[in-house]
Amino acid sequence: MAATSRAVAQGVAEKETADLFAWRGMWLAVAAFFAFYICVRWYEGVYGWKYGLDAFSPEFQTYWMNLLYIELVVEALATAALVSYLIKTRDRNMEAMTPREELRRYCTLYMWWVVYGVGLFWGASFFTEQDGAWHQTVVRDTDFTPSHIIEFYMSYPIYVMVGLGSFTYAKTRIPYFAKGWSVPYLMLVFGPFMIFPNVGLNEWGHTFWFMEELFVAPLHWGFVFFAWFILAVFGVFLQIQPRMKELIGRELQQSEDYARS
Repeated sequence: MAATSRAVAQGVAEKETADLFAWRGMWLAVAAFFAFYICVRWYEGVYGWKYGLDAFSPEFQTYWMNLLYIELVVEALATAALVSYLIKTRDRNMEAMTPREELRRYCTLYMWWVVYGVGLFWGASFFTEQDGAWHQTVVRDTDFTPSHIIEFYMSYPIYVMVGLGSFTYAKTRIPYFAKGWSVPYLMLVFGPFMIFPNVGLNEWGHTFWFMEELFVAPLHWGFVFFAWFILAVFGVFLQIQPRMKELIGRELQQSEDYARS
């Protein structure tokens, strides 16, 4: 019993002295995103032109459809594992949280947003713009083009996973979000998430109408509409800023009191 109490006390002490920003984890995640997608872009550049122009060829099945099956399974399992882990390890006693620990968790949430933003850049910007250029150059013969297999079924689910992770982190570890549902945060996560279901409308439209791959085409308005939901991050910031200001003030006051003593 005594050993357990000492372990708990030691854990609390470590949290109280831990850095507010765990920069290393954030930069590792960002670096992993860039390294991964640079490799993906290289793969697409090499095998897209070589084996990705005929959807009915055996090579297309080997180099592209197998990639599609693998990524969908891995992404589904990874999302389920991440959300399940965050729920299982949730804080069950937020009332006992110290002001510094609460402030540290807000800082961690900010870093979740940075990683989420990087994922959105690669998915909703880089590979989306590239997809338009691809289909203005190569006439599609199937919904599952090399560009789509990477854009729709890889980069979109990955940023959705990070967005859901950040939302689950906030709901399970930060008192403000645990008390109810933040409408701006729901918009921030589920707005870009809806780009993924919008893919179905996009593919249905291209199947029945031979349209140019112009982003101003009405069929593509859904992508733009839902992508702009990322601006809801400013709404979430305005929600938590007063509380963060209060916590920072307490932290500064505590530091001044410690300096005087």
